[in-house]
Amino acid sequence: QLPDLCNCSRGNASARNTQMTRIDFYSNVESKLHTVCKISARALKARNKVIILATDESTKRSIDKLLWTYQPISFLPHTGLNAALANKTPILVSDTLEHTPHTDVLINLTDKCPTIFSRFARLIEIVGHDADDKNAARGRWKHYKDRGYLINHHDFAKADS
Repeated sequence: QLPDLCNCSRGNASARNTQMTRIDFYSNVESKLHTVCKISARALKARNKVIILATDESTKRSIDKLLWTYQPISFLPHTGLNAALANKTPILVSDTLEHTPHTDVLINLTDKCPTIFSRFARLIEIVGHDADDKNAARGRWKHYKDRGYLINHHDFAKADS
């Protein structure tokens, strides 16, 4: 089960500078991309804006396609960071965090810690079943933990039992 996304600070990032980024790890997910869509839909419903960080072109194309088709009678409005309507679009798919107009929710699909994740109210890490994916996630977990961040863990393997 996905936690509530209504607690993200919206709008002015400087208004929340005293708060640390909330970090959530979702582990053992069946489909990382479907989980991205589910989280994005919940964030959108809570009126939060989302940046999906993915450096792999194939992953970005797959996310783009799935965001259009995820819900049978609607779509999740999204575009790329460099699109003309990026400032007005609630979900952005990007391979960089430079000049991002949104700071509510960051979904990291890369195997590295985003360099400027602390600008965001919320950071979401999604981890599948693959051993390499889990090892990279352990490194990111350690990175955040060593810097004093509280990490929330949602294990989908335990949720299914």
